[in-house]
Amino acid sequence: MNKTIDIQDLGHKDYKETWEYQEELFQSILATKIKNRREEAALETSNYFLFVEHPHVYTLGKSGDFSNLLLSEAQLTQKGATFYKINRGGDITYHGPGQVVGYPILDLENFFTDIHKYLRLLEEMVILTLAEYGVKSERSPGETGVWLDVGTPFARKICAMGVRASRWVTMHGFALNVNADLGYFDNIIPCGIRGKAVTTLNVELGVDKVDESDIKTKLLKHFLNLFEALPKQKSLIL
Repeated sequence: MNKTIDIQDLGHKDYKETWEYQEELFQSILATKIKNRREEAALETSNYFLFVEHPHVYTLGKSGDFSNLLLSEAQLTQKGATFYKINRGGDITYHGPGQVVGYPILDLENFFTDIHKYLRLLEEMVILTLAEYGVKSERSPGETGVWLDVGTPFARKICAMGVRASRWVTMHGFALNVNADLGYFDNIIPCGIRGKAVTTLNVELGVDKVDESDIKTKLLKHFLNLFEALPKQKSLIL
């Protein structure tokens, strides 16, 4: 089992380009697994962790409701945003500047074969990271992601999650609001959940800006610990 992770920071990158790149990595892992099964081979499968920041974009999961997007095509253009219906789980969400997005593309057979556990560990990674800033976050029963003040009238979401998995290979991932413009969330019903707010780390801390590179370092530290993984020695930085 290969427990090394190829960590790549893609910087500021178009959503569609990143989605296509994810698919390329995803399909390469699947191809290796199929080859192993058909030829009774024992080729090692790779694991990746992509960090990225997207231009303004709304994405709708495969089971999502289009009516949760509250903008027309003309209004999307006016706001400099794009829209994609994609192949992850979950409903609608927003990505944009000031948000740290992570896409783990893993062969879970290198770690464990449990999608529920996978999602809970991604949530735990975020919870532990936020705790380092003195922010107490938690899970909300029945709602994937990371929240603050669950069970109160002030419940608000700080990290959204949505994944796809096939033959235990994952793609898509999480979006943590660090310095994001919350106004863009007013144009959707986030994750299809009415009556709950969205927040960012800089708002919670009462500061203008949080160092996003520091956030990535902390997320990665907790990810590697939780998955008992190691970073690949020479990760490709695009």
